[in-house]
Amino acid sequence: MQLSQQKFFEEIDILISKGQDILKTKWRAELTFRDYVDVSIYKAWWIKIKSFLGMFLASDNTYMLEVNKLEQNSLSNLHTCIQILTDIKDYVEKGHIPLVLSSSQDVSALLNTVFSKFHRVARQLRTRYNNRGTLEINDEYDVQDLLHALLQLYFDDIRKEEWTPSYAGGSSRQDFLLKNEKIVIEVKKTRASMTDRNLGEQLIIDIEKYKNHPGCNLLICFVYDPEGILGNPQGIMNDLNTKHKSFAEVIIKPD
Repeated sequence: MQLSQQKFFEEIDILISKGQDILKTKWRAELTFRDYVDVSIYKAWWIKIKSFLGMFLASDNTYMLEVNKLEQNSLSNLHTCIQILTDIKDYVEKGHIPLVLSSSQDVSALLNTVFSKFHRVARQLRTRYNNRGTLEINDEYDVQDLLHALLQLYFDDIRKEEWTPSYAGGSSRQDFLLKNEKIVIEVKKTRASMTDRNLGEQLIIDIEKYKNHPGCNLLICFVYDPEGILGNPQGIMNDLNTKHKSFAEVIIKPD
């Protein structure tokens, strides 16, 4: 699929401009005398660069391999990322790099990336320079906020809290609807009082409700279990994913 060159230039200019802004957060480590930038802002920017370039560069491309090495928030890595973006823009302008979206970057692969990296991002956000405030994942609303930000990397039309059709005399709110893809993402976070049976019963009810939703071709139930409260998460996933294979998918993270 061909990518609009104008859209590409707009996006890469935004990324370069954001990199220049991050330069303003520079600070020096007293013991090593090395320069760094704000870790949370840099990481979010770096992840977006990887996601953007990954849409049209193969994973073994030299630029992609180099960008993958630049996760640390050092000032030198920031400068390298900006230079890579500038070089790629120059090569696209000269026609050396065709703007063709990778066929491997389908919706399923993109969502798998978001869910598999969610815990890692949540953990990283807890570590900020000079103990600055950050996002603590304490309940389902916190999970929704972070997930919404990560989904923005890949999807344009994300609807929050759309009403679902009534089921068994009641109704519920869905967490996210990817409108163009017709995918609903239901978010749950485990708590101390939750058992495997409780979660399984909730998920069964949710699946039955969404089967009546005209805008939902696929329901993804994302369960965040950072404390490892569930005794047999793999069993829950196996049972429900096998029974509702064509419509629903349960994903419990971290593994």
